[in-house]
Amino acid sequence: MQTFITGASGFIGGAIAKSLSTAHDIRAVSRSDQSDDAVRRLGVTPVRCELGSVRPEHLAGCDVVIHCAAFVKQWGTREQFWPANVDGTAQLLDAAKQTGIRRFIFISTEAVLFDGHFLRDLDESMPYPAHTQFLYPETKAAAEKIVLAANAPGFTTISLRLRFVWGPGDNTTLPVVKKAVKRGMYMWIDGGRAKTVTTHIANVVHAVTLALTRGRGGESYFITDDGTTTVREFLTALLGTQGIQLPNLSIPGTMARALGWLIERAWRLLRLRSVPPLTHFAAAMASSDCTIRIDKARTELEYTPVITREQGLAELML
Repeated sequence: MQTFITGASGFIGGAIAKSLSTAHDIRAVSRSDQSDDAVRRLGVTPVRCELGSVRPEHLAGCDVVIHCAAFVKQWGTREQFWPANVDGTAQLLDAAKQTGIRRFIFISTEAVLFDGHFLRDLDESMPYPAHTQFLYPETKAAAEKIVLAANAPGFTTISLRLRFVWGPGDNTTLPVVKKAVKRGMYMWIDGGRAKTVTTHIANVVHAVTLALTRGRGGESYFITDDGTTTVREFLTALLGTQGIQLPNLSIPGTMARALGWLIERAWRLLRLRSVPPLTHFAAAMASSDCTIRIDKARTELEYTPVITREQGLAELML
């Protein structure tokens, strides 16, 4: 099976590309010589193009598109989020349809349903919020809607919604928390008691592999590890694998959200280019429960996690 992947230079896309390259002919978006080298090390053929300008000839001969690339930031402008997450997805869909691609897999997130409130016992029947003040959820939801609406006979579109992805190669959660601890800037929000689920990168790869041939077109599927934990329990264990002890300092969630909102306003007024130390979105996510049911993926994708949270943590132990 010939597959075209976006975002192969990132954590999730790279893991998917590397795994699939052992059994499939994989091509991946590459925007530079450095990216070419990184993609080739995964066993993948680089294709020099970028999101928003992928042409049919870049996809010629491919059967499947796996769209992982996105502007994934706590902080940014609408001019950064919308073109990357929405316009780029729409353009890639158009190119895929013109080329005769048979299946389009969109890597999504539970955040498409997040508007600042708790997400408890979540499943795919929950509607999109009428409004959210956060750009990442807004634009990922807009992109997902476009993808699912494009489903048609001969062109199957599927969305895989991930939550709190972690594991070997993580360049987001683990290094960010380590850096904050090193700088003496880490603190819990609400003591880290928010309930959460996680998704190990091996389980992500497994779900994508299943979605190459399974799943109903025009449908979304939540993909997570088994079981629920808390932010404090998980991060304490995750950082513990690196021999790092997290401090006990904590602030209330309401205070963190207000502080994040104020800091964002100050950054915009002062036109600062750096990332704020705390954003409203990060504070809201960290202080909100998020528990998810994966019954639909179990039934329709035949998905079962291939690694437990405990096994994943053990593998990360230094």
